[in-house]
Amino acid sequence: MSQSGSNKDVSEEHLPSEQATAGTGTVAVAEAPFADPGLPPHEHRIQDIDKKAAKRSERVVAFLFTLSMLATIGFIAAYVAIPIEKIVYIFPIGNISALNFSLGVTLGAALFCIGAGAVHWARTLMSDVETAQERHPIEAEPEVKAKVMADFKAGAEESGFGRRKLIRTTMFGALAMVPLSGLVLLRDLGPLPETKLRHTLWERGKLLVNVNTQEPLRPEDVAVGSLTFAQPEGLEEDEHDFQKEIAKAALMIVRLQPENIKDKRELDWSHEGIVAYSKICTHVGCPISLYEQQTHHVLCPCHQSTFDLSDGGRVIFGPAGHALPQLRIGVNKDGYLEALDDFAEPVGPSFWERG
Repeated sequence: MSQSGSNKDVSEEHLPSEQATAGTGTVAVAEAPFADPGLPPHEHRIQDIDKKAAKRSERVVAFLFTLSMLATIGFIAAYVAIPIEKIVYIFPIGNISALNFSLGVTLGAALFCIGAGAVHWARTLMSDVETAQERHPIEAEPEVKAKVMADFKAGAEESGFGRRKLIRTTMFGALAMVPLSGLVLLRDLGPLPETKLRHTLWERGKLLVNVNTQEPLRPEDVAVGSLTFAQPEGLEEDEHDFQKEIAKAALMIVRLQPENIKDKRELDWSHEGIVAYSKICTHVGCPISLYEQQTHHVLCPCHQSTFDLSDGGRVIFGPAGHALPQLRIGVNKDGYLEALDDFAEPVGPSFWERG
């Protein structure tokens, strides 16, 4: 009988040994029909056979570790020497804290050099000979299990843990209270917020400065239907706390016809129809930048919260939880718009201790 081409291509030495038993139709198969291929031949590295190459690798590893030490020294020096308020310009990042940048670069270099040195050491100098280890059952033998349980019971009885209730109770109390000491360390993570989230740089007499021109605003600078962004007088972009303060004090100014203002307090806090509201959305703190002239609505681009600036900044759509805070404004003796007080309520999203 002729065999198919696929069967002819298979070497007989790789086929399992089988023997048909006459009359029964059963086949006996060998226990290990496939041979263990074993490990490939070990290939020596250049460092294994050339002492000069091994020395070079050793010097590379030592050099990386030395760089790590120097970077650590640089980290400490930067922490001590660079003032926290110093701002530098780094292309293409822009204005950034000199201290934060220095600490990040030096610490990153220190950690990277340690890792790179360890990897180079392992790949070029440590032994790379492959070893095979036979697998064994993970669980212990029944005799070992029985002995461990017997030893545990004997130890528990000898300790008196079960019958000495005073010791047991006080031990549980001590173990439960020890983690509380870790809460004290949280105090050093930074200063307490206190009332900082409730107040901004706005105060009576602070001029409203145009964000784009950096010039104080007059009433005639604000046209009906326009949207103008302002910040407090004296807040400079190169200051260390600029981002923190502008995130609370950012202001948007709109001029409405006084007869279109529906909310009495809003009208009282405005000047000739000019109203000033916080630019920070009360949902998650995104900056609001879209204004619709006809409806006097402003829209947050992040999650589409919509506020009515003609009706006390109340929420008319979206996930925001409360109205936009309004800033009470007026005009000083020189004819410039000024704040008459800080915001009456905290700006931005709600926070856990907000009453």
